[in-house]
Amino acid sequence: MYPLKAKRTAAIAQMTTVTIHEARARVTVGIFADMADASTAAPPSGESAEAALEFLTEMSPDLRGAAIIGPEGEVLAATGEDPGRWGEDAAALFAVADEAENAPVEQVHIATEQGEVFAVRNAGLAAVTVTDRFALASLMLFDMRSTLRQLASPNFGPPEGTKPRKGED
Repeated sequence: MYPLKAKRTAAIAQMTTVTIHEARARVTVGIFADMADASTAAPPSGESAEAALEFLTEMSPDLRGAAIIGPEGEVLAATGEDPGRWGEDAAALFAVADEAENAPVEQVHIATEQGEVFAVRNAGLAAVTVTDRFALASLMLFDMRSTLRQLASPNFGPPEGTKPRKGED
């Protein structure tokens, strides 16, 4: 018979998900609301895009930076000191992905040793995020897509029953 070998497993640090679940619970109802037709809806305001980006940042603790791009490629909201750069880089990323598929892609995910990049198109808008390594891809893409859906909704606003965070009275 074969000798038994002990297996070694490394412990993986886990983050508390209470904050994420609390944030998601505030907008779950809105995810299933009727969505605006992307071709006829007016682009969201910069203020709405900023609020959506802030909410995405709150839901995603692995997020390093993000941007929401409008239908014409304009940056509606972005983190960092050079928001215009997000628009240029997002356009280049989608152009390469579209060319590789010979069709417009809905999502892009790139993983490197330094971190991960996610890009999603939905409802005529786009979101691009940069995260720490090993971010949960399915959760990140879901959060991005639902954020864009909410932003494209004609009744976009703070979800009912939300409480301001500490220091935002």
